[in-house]
Amino acid sequence: MKKREYFNNFDPTRVPSPCFVIDKAAVEDNLKILNRVQRESGAKIVAALKAFSCWTLAPLFRQYLSGTCASGLHEARLGKEEFGGEVHCYSAAYKESDLIEILTIADHVLFNSFSQWLRFKPLALRAQQHRPELQFGIRINPEHSEGDVALYDPCAPCSRMGVPIAQFEQALQENPNILDGISGLHFHTLCQQDLPPLQRTLVAVKEKFGKYFAHIQWINFGGGHHISREDYQVDELIETIKTFRADYNLQVYLEPGEAVALRSGVLVAEVLDISWNLMAQAILDTSATCHMPDVLEMPYRADILQAGLPDELPCTYRLGGMTCLAGDVIGDYSFAQPLQVGQRLMFDDMAHYTMVKTTTFNGINLPAIALWDSRTDELEVIREFGYNDFKQRLS
Repeated sequence: MKKREYFNNFDPTRVPSPCFVIDKAAVEDNLKILNRVQRESGAKIVAALKAFSCWTLAPLFRQYLSGTCASGLHEARLGKEEFGGEVHCYSAAYKESDLIEILTIADHVLFNSFSQWLRFKPLALRAQQHRPELQFGIRINPEHSEGDVALYDPCAPCSRMGVPIAQFEQALQENPNILDGISGLHFHTLCQQDLPPLQRTLVAVKEKFGKYFAHIQWINFGGGHHISREDYQVDELIETIKTFRADYNLQVYLEPGEAVALRSGVLVAEVLDISWNLMAQAILDTSATCHMPDVLEMPYRADILQAGLPDELPCTYRLGGMTCLAGDVIGDYSFAQPLQVGQRLMFDDMAHYTMVKTTTFNGINLPAIALWDSRTDELEVIREFGYNDFKQRLS
């Protein structure tokens, strides 16, 4: 199935370089798909800010989704202040000072362990007295791996994420009232995946934890759902959720991150230099290390519009960043014509898990951020960064 393409006719010289360009039309297309799942399945979908937190687009999110999920205090505040709707917060562990503030902001607070729940239960219940809508959940670990990359597999052996069934039942045996105050469960096994991995995960969750569903009111299916991807089985997802809700009478939540921003952004970069060392080299004003770290961490190959695999087109180059790190290599690409100093390139699908991970290592400037609307061709550079953004992170 051909992927949706929005930037084929965008002129990268219209923005400063480097620059993230986000297409509002593409984001809205994704949100409409997610909203359909909500509307037809009865689930609630909250956007994971850890993947995409461009708050200038928050009014658009409020039209289509039920809220946001956060990984800590600052994301929770952003969700509350800008995006509206429900705010869910999960952290592998909370600092007490952060949790005190989170309890005034979030609607669902999810604990990663029973030890954290027991430690902070008095604090949590006191907060609930002032905010009756406040609810608490426990993250469970179904010990069912679906991811291909260990770094992104929350169910890998020795994972710190969630409570496995053996520890869950041991905690209940030692303290039969430990679930008092808990109204929901949360699990997360997916990473950039479609429906069958979720369906297999649900089998594991029901087999291990289904006996406890009668004690809760809601369940969170976590993130990693590529619902807005062109080949995702949206109709089947809706039916899967409807069946689960009918079987267990639970409110279902999903918290996709990438799905809100798939196909919606590019990273514009400029060629600074061309050199040769056993092969043609091109140095860009962007960086894998600073601006697209998943290229090194995951790892994965970032697509460039109008470029091909090595030797697929006549002119092949190794593209590298401008930092001092020897491994700051973006990858090998081929082009129809030789690259020129000053030429602009566009890295595709760079909105999610890229903007949120940028750093100023080596003092490299952060990419600007621009909003474009492919329907109207309206373009606005909404943020540019400079020396003070680098300096103020340090002391």
